[in-house]
Amino acid sequence: MDLLTFALLLLVLLCLLLGMGLWISMSLAAVGYVAMAAVHPSPGLYLASSFWEATGSWTLAALPMFVWMGEILFRTKLSEELFNGLAPWVRRIPGGLLHVNILACGIFGSVSGSSAATCATVSKIALPELKKRGYDEDVAVGSLATSGTLGILIPPSIIMVVYAVAAEVSIVRVFIAGCIPGLMVMLLFSAYIAIWAKLNPAKQPAPEPAVPLREKLRQSAKLIPCTVLIVVVIGTMFVGWATATEAAAFGVLGSLLMAAGRWTGVALLVLDLLAWALGFIGFSQAWPIAFFALLGLAAGERVLTWQSFIDSVKGATRLSCMIMFILAGAAFLTKAMALTGIPAALAEGVAHLNLGPYGLIAILTVVYVILGTALDGVSMIVLTTSIVIPLVQHAGFDLVWFGIFIVLLVEIAEITPPVGFNLFVMQTMTGKEQFEVAKASLPFFLMLVLTVVLVTLFPVTLVTGLPDWLLSR
Repeated sequence: MDLLTFALLLLVLLCLLLGMGLWISMSLAAVGYVAMAAVHPSPGLYLASSFWEATGSWTLAALPMFVWMGEILFRTKLSEELFNGLAPWVRRIPGGLLHVNILACGIFGSVSGSSAATCATVSKIALPELKKRGYDEDVAVGSLATSGTLGILIPPSIIMVVYAVAAEVSIVRVFIAGCIPGLMVMLLFSAYIAIWAKLNPAKQPAPEPAVPLREKLRQSAKLIPCTVLIVVVIGTMFVGWATATEAAAFGVLGSLLMAAGRWTGVALLVLDLLAWALGFIGFSQAWPIAFFALLGLAAGERVLTWQSFIDSVKGATRLSCMIMFILAGAAFLTKAMALTGIPAALAEGVAHLNLGPYGLIAILTVVYVILGTALDGVSMIVLTTSIVIPLVQHAGFDLVWFGIFIVLLVEIAEITPPVGFNLFVMQTMTGKEQFEVAKASLPFFLMLVLTVVLVTLFPVTLVTGLPDWLLSR
């Protein structure tokens, strides 16, 4: 049997297993086993080693930590505080409170790392408020559906961790590379809202009275602990003080203290100062503990109960295990593909087509958008990495840049029917048909497409330049 026929049979087998409803991880492992059996007499040995190598990684330990951090903050009043804290600052901008959707999703996305969670949580607070004040429902729904995707682009992001592990690149580099595209998407969304508001004044509510600066600061005060937590978690990675895993652990500690409230912060601060005064710990150990204790103290009331704590652990465990199991199956399939020689043959075949780098990117864009109509982001990445990475490397693209490129395409997939996860979320939140939600999201969809074009044309300026500059200092 020639290599092309064998590859097509493996593809048919994978589609058949997925179509039968078998878990993605098991489907990947089963196809890998068949491929490995064709070239090696003991495929089981590779199966065991691949599963261990894929999941027994210190780098991958950042994944459950970031997931748990998001689960904890998901159960706090963060979304409500985001809306109330940001609203006074945007009331006089064309589009008014619609801009809060963009800002709140960007901030919440940076701590949750999940687009569906970001979309659902912010929508729960924002939609009733916007409807009550008379804002256009289509623009509100479209902006929330697409802004929710910022949860996977602005670091720390679960999908970025998955890609970095699968492509064997630095998690910190991918995180830093996502900052400028993330901010650019937010600016494009807000720019569209402002232009739309200027062109459609009849669809805007009457301007609200100006709020004094003192009142704005008072309403925004509760955002300070969360903002500080984000800056500390991301900043320690960016300046090289902590690895992604260490920063994630700091994030979990900070989110727990914020949710536990002021009295837990007071108790921890007193114990920390006593331990330092009595010489049990040095200043270098005392000040980080004191910092997080003050963070909990500033957060105010306690919102963390034993039940919500247990729910956060359960949620983080389920999601982390699912992702790691998929990564393990994909790692085995990747190893099997490498031994069969299919990726190398495919790369050579594409090279002979003389498509050029941009031709390859255009084809990959179409492929990923089509995949996004049927698969979630994590599955898209792990299913294609073993085949696509050799092609991208052969074309001369930077793998960190390609990670951001894929994340942007996953964002587009999240609002692409029929299996756009954010479309499902907004359909549930509003009671609208999926087609209506997709139509409302179309202008913001085009902003994402524009971002993909810009990062492809200016890869160094918009993506790889910032991590190269920061990490070379």
